[in-house]
Amino acid sequence: MPLLMAENWLVFRAGARLCAVPLASVVETMRPLPVEPLTGGPHAVAGLCMIRGAPVPVVNVAALFGDERATAARLVTLSVAGRRVALAVDDLVGVRSFAAADAAPLPPLLRDASTEAIAAIGALDGEFVLVLQAARLVPEAALDTPAAPEAAR
Repeated sequence: MPLLMAENWLVFRAGARLCAVPLASVVETMRPLPVEPLTGGPHAVAGLCMIRGAPVPVVNVAALFGDERATAARLVTLSVAGRRVALAVDDLVGVRSFAAADAAPLPPLLRDASTEAIAAIGALDGEFVLVLQAARLVPEAALDTPAAPEAAR
């Protein structure tokens, strides 16, 4: 299904921005869990946390857009290509319905300057909403997390 054909979106705040991911990709939302930092990873990958007994990479969504100061109040776990990733976000706004007509693909000028994670830009209550591509939030190598200690035994 093309990204903009999704009807329901989870909208959240990351730093000063509103963002949305397809609700169909969302597994669960939760309070933040301890995150074990990893050295040498992509700058927006905060590290790993244990969710339901498995190591899951955590992406600080605000850091994707250069806001390193934002502190996450919630985690949003997504299923991306059969793997799990957690998004560290500031606040959950809620589930909203957007039609394809409500979000436009990035114009060419912005497409080249923006992060690959942004698929489109929409509007909600007078604010921009960045429609994120879940599959582009974490590089493929970061999704290949080490096995949980229990599984390694």
